[in-house]
Formats: sequence, structure tokens, C-alpha cells
Amino acid sequence: MPKAQAHELRCAGRVVARYVWDPRLPATVSPRPYLHPVTTLGGTTVTGFMPDDHVHHLGASIALPIVNNVNFWGGSTYVTGHGSIRLDNHGRQDHHRWLHRDDGRAEHELHWTGRDGVTLVRERRALTVRQLTHDAWMLRVIFTLTSADGTTLEIDSPAARGREGAGYGGFFWRAPAGLDRVHAYGRDTDGDVHGNRDPWVVLSGHRDGGAPWTLIFLADEKDPWFVRSADYAGVCSAIAWKRLTIAPGGTLTRRLSVVIADGPPSSAITDTATAAIREEPA
Repeated sequence: MPKAQAHELRCAGRVVARYVWDPRLPATVSPRPYLHPVTTLGGTTVTGFMPDDHVHHLGASIALPIVNNVNFWGGSTYVTGHGSIRLDNHGRQDHHRWLHRDDGRAEHELHWTGRDGVTLVRERRALTVRQLTHDAWMLRVIFTLTSADGTTLEIDSPAARGREGAGYGGFFWRAPAGLDRVHAYGRDTDGDVHGNRDPWVVLSGHRDGGAPWTLIFLADEKDPWFVRSADYAGVCSAIAWKRLTIAPGGTLTRRLSVVIADGPPSSAITDTATAAIREEPA
């Protein structure tokens, strides 16, 4: 078995995220690289990893429910007319090579393979960290998917198969316990952001009843937001809300930013986040 790969991302002189690819993860979680722990500059962990309620939630990771009938999300597969079923169809995202690594940036090339070992998808991703203030930093995520052999890629989700609202798939962030509030930036949504295309989604909470934290999510492309706040706290900009096709020779690219801050939400941190995003290159 290949060795695990890990890279530490640093900001303001401290490790703020550990990026890990571990081939020893069980097949049923659809093994893939993940970010965990991700912390605020004050040291508060703001990711959850393999929780009992959803063992296949791996901190912050890129995952898709179905690509050409292969499960790259983990857990059950939703089958129209039958519901969620445990199938032996889990894929994995395998480390191919590092393209760049330093304290503030990691670029990774990955091969997405099925249970038969055949590579379906080639991916290039970049993770960049940037300090914003003394108590906030920003993670920038860019990933590009392309067909490995020139065939059409069909990206699917439970929502596309008839399960209302279950349009997850993309860069998914599992937050820790202690969520206080979910809202959209610029309007008081009272948590009603699931399925909407608001520019921002803000999560805030307290870690184990202690230090408050704030997460601000922005996706460059206006995909619907998949947001969970009642049974667990999780967010993704959902590229698979509807069935999506990548034509032979085509690519799919998504760009997202997450601001990680100590303290509760404030106009100061949202204003800072707004300015920082505007400065980011495409």
C-alpha cells in the first residue's frame, strides 16, 4: 500500500490546516484528501472528522456522490425508487504527484479511480492560505476535473435522482459541534439558505461551549448552497444539485474561498472578507 501523504499549511507563524491523503481509510468512506484539523489563528478547531453520524465526512474535502455510477462521497448511494442503499461502488481519489508545496500553498494532482482500479477523473487542485487580520485568515480552493480517458463524465446526486434538497457534492466542509447560527451575508435569512444562491454563507458557533468562531463561505460560481444546521453543521457549494455532464475533452473548474475567524460574526470581518475576495485573481 502506498504511504500516506500530508502537508501543513501555515499562516501567521502557526499551522492552520493539515492536508492529508491517507490510503488506509476504509473503502466505504471513499478515501480522498482532506483538511483536518483546520483552526482559527487562536487555535480553535473548526472542522469535524469522521463523526459518528456520518463517518464519511472527512473535515473539509472535495467529494461527489456519483461519477459514472461510482460513489466518490462515501456512505450509501441513493437509487431512484429504492432510497439510500449500501452498494459496493466506492471510488477513491489517489495521490499522483505534488506540483507545488510551501507554507502557504499546496498544488496536488489526483487520479479518481473506481473499485476496479480504472481511473475515471484526473484532477488538479490548489490550496492557498492568506492572513487577513490578527484574528482571521482565508483559504482559497481551486480544482479542475477532466475525464481521464476522454469519455463523458456524468456527475449525479440524490437530488438529481429525486431526493428533494439532497444536492450535495463539491467542496464540502463538515463543521464541529456547537453551531449557533447560519445566515447569508447581506440579509437576515434566519438560517434559510439551503438551496439558495446567496453570494455568502456564514456559520458561527462555539467550540465545546468555549471560544467562538466564524466561517464565511464564498464560491466564485453561483451554484446552490447545500447547508445542514439541524442534525449537523455542514456546507458545500453544490455542483451536483442537478445532473452535470463533462463532455469529452472538457473540464470543470470551481473556485471557492473560506474565511476562518476567531470570535462571532461582525461587520468588520465581513467587510475585510469582501475586500480580500475582490483582490483574488480568477
